[in-house]
Amino acid sequence: MAEIRLPKNSRIKSGKTWKAPEGTKNIKRFRVYRYNPDNDENPRMDTYEVDMDKCGPMVLDALLKIKNEIDATLTLRRSCREGVCGSCAMNIDGTNTLACTHDINDIKGDVKIYPLPHMPVIKDLVADLTHFFAQYASIKPWLQTTSPAPGRERLQSKEERAELDGLYECILCACCSTACPSYWWNPDRYLGPAILLQAYRWIADSRDEATGERLDDLQDPFKLYRCHTIMNCTRTCPKGLNPAKAISEIKKKMLEREH
Repeated sequence: MAEIRLPKNSRIKSGKTWKAPEGTKNIKRFRVYRYNPDNDENPRMDTYEVDMDKCGPMVLDALLKIKNEIDATLTLRRSCREGVCGSCAMNIDGTNTLACTHDINDIKGDVKIYPLPHMPVIKDLVADLTHFFAQYASIKPWLQTTSPAPGRERLQSKEERAELDGLYECILCACCSTACPSYWWNPDRYLGPAILLQAYRWIADSRDEATGERLDDLQDPFKLYRCHTIMNCTRTCPKGLNPAKAISEIKKKMLEREH
């Protein structure tokens, strides 16, 4: 009988527990994924007890308190702290979201924190997004035109501008793509929800004059059509966007030009 074992870095072991100071009353436990590929050890889950009377309300507040006051070796990304940059995207309590906007009070029991799933891990909570951003660059995410530039600006009507609502707000946090099973299995060829939403942002822009070329580039069995409308992407988006709808709109554009 065949015996199959997971790769070493897929087997998570128990780690260290950092106790709160004696007498602390309002304690919340944070179980955090720790992994350093340089030390040839399995990932582990370290547990930190945090005094919530001396901590801000968001998960990122707790992580920064842990890093600044308890364990300086913890590695994570963060920047704006306002849900704008997408840097602190991670898996919190089983959901891909932003640590800076996720309220600790919304989580019952211990807070379990992992890096974005199904992505290479650089260290601890930092996922390697190199491939993700290479895919973003592949869709040419800028205005493409062939007509002469106007004297001042390329105008849009209010109705044309409204077509971009729900698209331009994407912050490329990768929460949706890393929640998508199709992207898990085909990340080398399927562009994933985030990149396809960004692709549709330019297809829907009335000022862009490369719609045909953009659709030609997406006319591929894997780039676009690996989407099976599971809707994980829409459920997990921390900005409340609907990548699944954007993908369906691209498919509609494909059909429209064939008839």
